[in-house]
Amino acid sequence: MLERVTNLAANAISVRRAAEEKLRAAIVAGQLLPGQRLPERMLCELTGVGRTTIREAIRQLESEGLVTTVPHRGPTVALLSEKEARDLYELRAMLEGQAGRLCAERGTAEHGAALHRAVDALDEARRARQISGVIDANGDFYAALTSGAGNDALRHALAGIHNRLAFFRFSSTRWPGRTERSVAELRAIAEAVSARDGAAAEAACIHHIEAAAELALLVLAERAQGAALARQRRPIAAQGG
Repeated sequence: MLERVTNLAANAISVRRAAEEKLRAAIVAGQLLPGQRLPERMLCELTGVGRTTIREAIRQLESEGLVTTVPHRGPTVALLSEKEARDLYELRAMLEGQAGRLCAERGTAEHGAALHRAVDALDEARRARQISGVIDANGDFYAALTSGAGNDALRHALAGIHNRLAFFRFSSTRWPGRTERSVAELRAIAEAVSARDGAAAEAACIHHIEAAAELALLVLAERAQGAALARQRRPIAAQGG
């Protein structure tokens, strides 16, 4: 009897984690957009699990900063303010700079080779205009970088930050010229790691994140301008109706 209860509990945890991962991946890939409402029925259909499991998964994503529960509206995909975005990119630059340094100092030749393969794959996907390929290659790059750094706490911290900033990574693939510049920036990181130059790898990582932060703030400004224009149009539409 005890074994059966234990197995049921383990299965419930597995199902909940699978639901969490599916929702997290949908947010990271831009399938669920910042500010979008997350009604339970839609989430049940997306994940194939029941309402109780969805509520547990939402609580976990809230703790990660990916979801916000708005009074009288329910859960929504978190929408970062300019201050929050600045803070996260500032922290990301510091952590990724350290990851680059550690990867150059601790990583193996295979880590360097994996970084170069990821950059080549990203460039190929960019030329083919395959956004999913760009995002996958970018993920492979950071997996190699953090693996080479050999610090699990650093890897987990960066994963959380990457998830919270996922919308900007998705948006940057649509910004003219950004992906091409990103390829050059990531290649500089890969070359510094392969050369075992920790200082150069750290500087290249920080430069890359500062460029990403600049674009993210432009995206936020564009969204704010669009929202302001929408608010101005509402009274006119109401008068016309």
